[in-house]
Amino acid sequence: MPRPNRLALFDLDHTLLPLDSDYQWAHYLARTGRAGDPEAALRRNDELMESYSAGTLTAQQAAEFMLGLLARHDPVELAAWHELYMAEVIRPVITPQAAALVREHLAAGDLCAIVTATNGFVTAPIARAFGIPHLLATDAEYVDGRYTGRIAGTPCFREGKVIRVEQWLAGLGHTLADFERSFFYSDSLNDVPLLECVTDAVAANPSEGLRRLAGERGWRVIDLFAEPVAAGQAHPEQAA
Repeated sequence: MPRPNRLALFDLDHTLLPLDSDYQWAHYLARTGRAGDPEAALRRNDELMESYSAGTLTAQQAAEFMLGLLARHDPVELAAWHELYMAEVIRPVITPQAAALVREHLAAGDLCAIVTATNGFVTAPIARAFGIPHLLATDAEYVDGRYTGRIAGTPCFREGKVIRVEQWLAGLGHTLADFERSFFYSDSLNDVPLLECVTDAVAANPSEGLRRLAGERGWRVIDLFAEPVAAGQAHPEQAA
């Protein structure tokens, strides 16, 4: 197989999807009575999103709640619920524009990966839905057939995304410098560390803050979502 000359990396939430898959998964569990007290779970979910929007959320704070939801249940039950979540929440919002962008890179023979802070349990089926073969996500610790509620390894968040990409490429015998062109598509200021590492930084459906920065840096800006998103799916960084 020929060595790829180009690398294409995609953030997921609000980049390829017009929503936050982590937030929506927690919301799905809460509204279906699978997250303990529904009102308390919904309130905590909203609080975490507010912290993310303000740029104050840490990976550990998110893990305490989001990965804690996984630890509450048997993995077989979780997998069954996730299939329903994919059918009800995720697949209906995948836009033709986002799917076409991914297909373009895959057809060109680019090495493609999703690089997301959301945990791999939630995002692995979404990566498959897009046909993207590689996923770098925050890993949920799994011991003796159960999720523990803790993070395993380096969280795939902010500077951690750079670390995870470098580790992944090293495992394939590559470095970022090996590629003639490297793309990273993201909506978020949280992803500036990785955007600064690639040859082609692309602000996709960017927050106001990233849109301004993209203008200052000369980064390309694209919008993949033609229609306004539904209530509860607004971009988390509109105040950025």
